[in-house]
Amino acid sequence: MKTIGLIGGMSWESSKLYYEFLNTKVKDILGSSHSAKCIMVSVDFAEIERLTFNANWEAIGQLMKEAAQQLESAGADIILLCTNTIHLVSHYISENVNIPFLHIASATGESIKKKRLKKVALLGTKFTMEKDFYTKTLMNDFELDILIPETNDRQLVHDIIYKEMVKGQFTEVSKQKIIRIIKQLQNKGAEGVIMGCTELPILISDSDIDIPIFDTGKIHAYEAVKWSLNN
Repeated sequence: MKTIGLIGGMSWESSKLYYEFLNTKVKDILGSSHSAKCIMVSVDFAEIERLTFNANWEAIGQLMKEAAQQLESAGADIILLCTNTIHLVSHYISENVNIPFLHIASATGESIKKKRLKKVALLGTKFTMEKDFYTKTLMNDFELDILIPETNDRQLVHDIIYKEMVKGQFTEVSKQKIIRIIKQLQNKGAEGVIMGCTELPILISDSDIDIPIFDTGKIHAYEAVKWSLNN
């Protein structure tokens, strides 16, 4: 079993789930008292949030680079960035370490491909929905048609993420707003929905809607376990 390196804290609400996903998956596969070999470097999300809203992506990239190099020095064999949005600067990781980096959009695309879906909705921060760092992987590598909400609804999802979910607030009111948005995208032809924010599956579950949900954090973690055990 190889050691999985995690860059977490963005937010810790979802990073803690990565640890659970890794360990339960290893136990499911290997049985007995087996658990995952992993190392986490967790950042202060307040700093990342401030830099994000100041559009200082270079500074965020440098922080991710340092965290990745710290993981490599600590003995990690592969690196996961436990967030969707900050993959915008994932090249600061992949270009500055000598171990593999598992991109969350690539892992998600593989999962969608297995279900043979062609048109999927994407929910996440405005950065994830509007910039191409995420969607281009899904479109170019997996030939997916990506649907995103209308402008006002993109802002609504973005605000729910930053004002509530990253602070550990998951309300029924916000849940119903997200479900409404998903149903609108479903009416436009979405065959599934990508939870492109690792906190979203805490709010929305499979039982809430009638199209497949792609929990990006879980998919990411499970793909890392597969890599860890096969290498």
